[in-house]
Amino acid sequence: MKRKLFLSLSVLLAAMLYLIQVLISNLNLLSVRIRVDGFSMEPTLHSGEFVIVNKLAYKLGEPQHGDVIVFRYPRDPEQENIKRVIGLPGDVVQVRNGQLYVNDQLVDEPYIAAAPNYTMTWDVPEDSLFVLGDNRNRSSDSHSWGPVPLDYVIGRAFLVYWPPEEWGVIQHIASARANPYP
Repeated sequence: MKRKLFLSLSVLLAAMLYLIQVLISNLNLLSVRIRVDGFSMEPTLHSGEFVIVNKLAYKLGEPQHGDVIVFRYPRDPEQENIKRVIGLPGDVVQVRNGQLYVNDQLVDEPYIAAAPNYTMTWDVPEDSLFVLGDNRNRSSDSHSWGPVPLDYVIGRAFLVYWPPEEWGVIQHIASARANPYP
């Protein structure tokens, strides 16, 4: 009787471990986990936080203004960065007098740390995104190294899961929805 119970429990445990392994493997196919390194996304994200990234988001849809994305850094594709999408293919992005404009429409940015202290204009290429960190003046981003090729995008940041007191869904605040210039 004890032997039969032991065998039953062993089979049940092995099945549970197998199921956990399958779930973890599938989770890795659908998502990736990254650690935020640096202050470029403050106040939205903080250095040391861990984020789950949805790898399927842009297989099933397209990036939108305001999405927080993870991508391979264009100057060193081995590195991964996390920034906010400001410009889509064909958009004209401009910063002047501390304000952001996309296709000549002023963008409301409640998520930034401070108004940008630089001036610039970018035409976003058809195969790229223009990204900025929420901490505009302390971020290495498209304003300093250019657009991100669409095929460098890994996925859409979804959830902060560490540390526990910061746990929560990442806000993707839609910004300018203007049509690109003809």
